[in-house]
Amino acid sequence: MKATIERATLLKGLSHVQSVVERRNTIPILSNVLIDARESTIRLMATDLDLQIDETVPAAVDQQGAITVSAHTLFDIARKLPEGSQVQLAAAEGRLTVIAGRARFSLATLPRDDFPVIAEGELPTQFELPAKTLKDIIDKTRFAISTEETRYYLNGIFFHVAENDGKPVLKAAATDGHRLARMTVDRPEGAEKMPDVIVPRKCVAELRKLLDEVDGSVGVSLSPSKIRFDLGQAILTSKLIDGTFPDYSRVIPTANDKLLKLDPKSFMAGVDRVSTIATEKTRAVKMALDRDKITLSVTSPENGAAAEEVPGDYSALPFEIGFNSRYLLDILGQIDSDICEVHLADAAAPTLIRENDASPALYVLMPMRV
Repeated sequence: MKATIERATLLKGLSHVQSVVERRNTIPILSNVLIDARESTIRLMATDLDLQIDETVPAAVDQQGAITVSAHTLFDIARKLPEGSQVQLAAAEGRLTVIAGRARFSLATLPRDDFPVIAEGELPTQFELPAKTLKDIIDKTRFAISTEETRYYLNGIFFHVAENDGKPVLKAAATDGHRLARMTVDRPEGAEKMPDVIVPRKCVAELRKLLDEVDGSVGVSLSPSKIRFDLGQAILTSKLIDGTFPDYSRVIPTANDKLLKLDPKSFMAGVDRVSTIATEKTRAVKMALDRDKITLSVTSPENGAAAEEVPGDYSALPFEIGFNSRYLLDILGQIDSDICEVHLADAAAPTLIRENDASPALYVLMPMRV
């Protein structure tokens, strides 16, 4: 194999694929990136056996061929090469030679035939989603993905199709048992018979990074066990989480009769200020609601106490409720408008937070005892 590629092009491609590669691997080939030089392109590919990324970049190919080499090492080399340089890649006798300007590297390789590829099989459901819509879905839900490995079925975003007032929609939800985030968008054409799927956290993170460089639409193909995102130059393929997502609609309150309207930005700032003294363990912030005013307070045995009055539009009966301040800040940070609605019932019942009843995103937060 022999090819010449621009340093910026190589670096961009490698930055996408190397982040899939785990730093510690018991299987040496999984530390490697596959470099496959064909007519006028180089295909870069990396996998961790659950997630695979495949990117094609332009290059001048003198001799076709394929080899695998350490992904992180090659990425670090490309990062440190002079800007604007042309990089020559040549593979022979089990080594990959990398030349750019006066710099020359000789790297150990492993044969291409040992490189594992995720067998996709049939992906019968196929549709397109605008990159912006997919970005919104991820941004508004992923903070609620559980990191608890024992509840592996919550370690991703759950996608399913449904009907909303007779209108076909695609819903995405994530929960860790303490909070729930759900986003609803119009059902794309081709998604009618889509199975319910849980897209793993790592796939969501890699997809979100790639979406920053996509303007148009993303092709989505899936089966009950695999999903593929076609982003133009890059193709991301992932196994899906093999589990059943709980019926989350049961925890979305429908009869919360106390309505609080507030400005999420100033409320967030208030929560952030008083929670400065909250301890890592509790993170609890108390909200005392009275007519058109909310008093935020935090009491910490080690650090002391803090309180702040923040404005809000509230006319129901006064009461007190506590929340995990970090969870509350995560949710408020997703709300872009100047006003949001907080629907409350009592100090022990789940609370519903949304911009308004027409908003595509809604959040549910479980209270804490304070």
